[in-house]
Amino acid sequence: MSQDAVPDSSATLPPSRPVLRVLIVEDSELDARVLVTLLRHGGWRVVSQRVESEGPLRDALLSEAWDLVLSDHNLPGFSSTEALRVLQSTGLDLPFLIVSADIDDEVAVGAMKAGAHDFLIKGKLARLVPAVQRELRDVATRVARRSAEASIRESELRYRSVWENSTDAVLLVDTEGRIRFANPAVKTLFGWDPGELAGKPLKVLETPEAAASTPWSEWDVGPRTLEARALRADGAEVSVEVARTEMRMGDQQWRVAFVRDITERLKAEAEIRRTREDLAAAREIQLRLFPQTAPVVVGYELAGRSMAAEAAGGDYYDFLALPGGAVGLVMADVSGHGVGSALLMAEARAYLRLLARDVGDPGLLLSAANRALEEDLGRERYITMFLGRLEPASRRLAFANAGHPAALVLDADGTVKHRLRRTGPPLGRNTSEPQADGPTVTLVPGDLVLVVTDGVDEAMDARATECFGMERAAEVVRRNAARPAAEIVDALCREVGVFCHPETPADDVTVMVVKVVRA
Repeated sequence: MSQDAVPDSSATLPPSRPVLRVLIVEDSELDARVLVTLLRHGGWRVVSQRVESEGPLRDALLSEAWDLVLSDHNLPGFSSTEALRVLQSTGLDLPFLIVSADIDDEVAVGAMKAGAHDFLIKGKLARLVPAVQRELRDVATRVARRSAEASIRESELRYRSVWENSTDAVLLVDTEGRIRFANPAVKTLFGWDPGELAGKPLKVLETPEAAASTPWSEWDVGPRTLEARALRADGAEVSVEVARTEMRMGDQQWRVAFVRDITERLKAEAEIRRTREDLAAAREIQLRLFPQTAPVVVGYELAGRSMAAEAAGGDYYDFLALPGGAVGLVMADVSGHGVGSALLMAEARAYLRLLARDVGDPGLLLSAANRALEEDLGRERYITMFLGRLEPASRRLAFANAGHPAALVLDADGTVKHRLRRTGPPLGRNTSEPQADGPTVTLVPGDLVLVVTDGVDEAMDARATECFGMERAAEVVRRNAARPAAEIVDALCREVGVFCHPETPADDVTVMVVKVVRA
């Protein structure tokens, strides 16, 4: 695993800007640079280091002083959950923010309850700078709180000095449940002037519902730290986290409540759930776009399957009805993955199905699709695509390959007899260049045609040291050649998953098999 320092592009900024020391747990140097740039624009002089695994993370935490940890969730052989445990094991009190494009909502919420301070989605980082500012303030508050607890046997004056500078509302309560001291932060949280609360029962800040279900004004009920609803002076309600403790000053026993507004945190958790629900809906729609069943073609077995790396993917396979009774075999991969790629995949599918009604030549069909997609693909996106034309009666397979991994034709003994390599650039790269046809192949009974996306070829093992590769894919097909085409597809998808375990494949995995039945 590598670890490196991300150059501080703010080195020329005025020295009056505060220095922010950031430890970034991220396997993408580009993503780390994006985070550093956003923080620099937030007004800091950024000093950063990027690590990718447990050892370098622990070494960095113990050898240098940091202000903040930003962690991706899914890294090769590592995760934000493990990174959080490493940080917590050091005893350091540092803000820990998860910045990821792919994390289950239950995992994200669980991580925040376990100690992570916020969750942000890559590509939607407008909250990064405010979140960092908030967490740095909260660290100062926690430091102040610990300082107060450490000096519990010292004077009340020292306590009050610390509490009055806390951003959390601090309430000193006697054993009868009446408030004897409130710090200035209660004005922001509860709308009460501190002096107005003196002598009132703590219950005045508790909603009737909280009193009935999660009472936090009663010290002997519930956990020491809990989430509840609180009542403001104007009658409005606010979600809070209450940490309760007890202390003795002189001969007097006191109870202290540290109360924090968690409205924004709950909104973040709700946003995570909404995002996951939207992605699940997108995935459900996308699954309907794949063939629900393979066409029945006398003398052949056809099958395909796609597994998305995220909730929605950019891979696409299809079986088309081409003029003259031919069958179109389509395998495509939109650059990237996620919802954006899935939308382009759906668009490409629509164009191909429409064009296939009148155009049967693979090269001409890809050329027409290339022109149709030009505007929407733009300069950043492209699509690799294999398009075969299978004539069932003559067993002739014509094809065009727009920058896609080569399809393999294996004979009955499992020998690779043809590699159907690229015949032109990916769609979107050069719309003025016609897509050429490759040499036509004649199939015989016992032949197998294997078409995959690069998610199969480039799938990495858990140590990120080896790719799955096409030779391993061909071997899986050989071992299962006697089985139906659908079972061969399932076996290959399963082997890719086992190869990557305990991680999941980083890219979409899509497989198509055409089996020529023996006469």
